[in-house]
Amino acid sequence: MFDDILAAALELGGTITGEHGVRALKQAFLGRQLGEEGLRLHRRIKGAMEPLGILNPGKVL
Repeated sequence: MFDDILAAALELGGTITGEHGVRALKQAFLGRQLGEEGLRLHRRIKGAMEPLGILNPGKVL
């Protein structure tokens, strides 16, 4: 059911993200929302701002 809600949000032009970021439950849908280029951009920004990867390790973004 949760996947259906996320899919509906995207189909209606909404977003799956919020102020708490993206966790494992929403990870599969992030690519659908941002596209591959958007994912690459987010990873580059995170890498530039937090190069050691010690803040929120293991989190998607």
